Amino acid sequence: MIISRTVKDFMATNVITFLPEMEIMEAVRIMVEQGISGAPVVDKDSNIVGMLTEKDCIQIVLNAGYYDDWGGRVDEFMNPVVVTIDANTDIVELAKKFIAGPYRRFPVVHNGQLAGQISRHDILRAILSLTS
Repeated sequence: MIISRTVKDFMATNVITFLPEMEIMEAVRIMVEQGISGAPVVDKDSNIVGMLTEKDCIQIVLNAGYYDDWGGRVDEFMNPVVVTIDANTDIVELAKKFIAGPYRRFPVVHNGQLAGQISRHDILRAILSLTS
């Protein structure tokens, strides 16, 4: 029998974030060097204002092809619509959200502030942990 656990038990708390005014190529460099496929974008008060993913960054190539422009700011490429998960969400409820939607990761919030991030990979870790 699987013991009910919450997102906070499995989320990553050391989360790389980007600022909206950061140069997009700097964000791409960080993503490549850190081996991450996306990260939350936060304002100076640590409020989540967007998500930046590999898919968003591919737009850079299109801009370069059409406008010969390889630059820009993160807020020009990020997705401003952010679906978050509360840290106290049951892991089973989170699994349902991953199955039902296209997201590979969710920013985790606690009391309205970014507390971490949880990914599909973290759900796999949860499965192993909860069934052994």
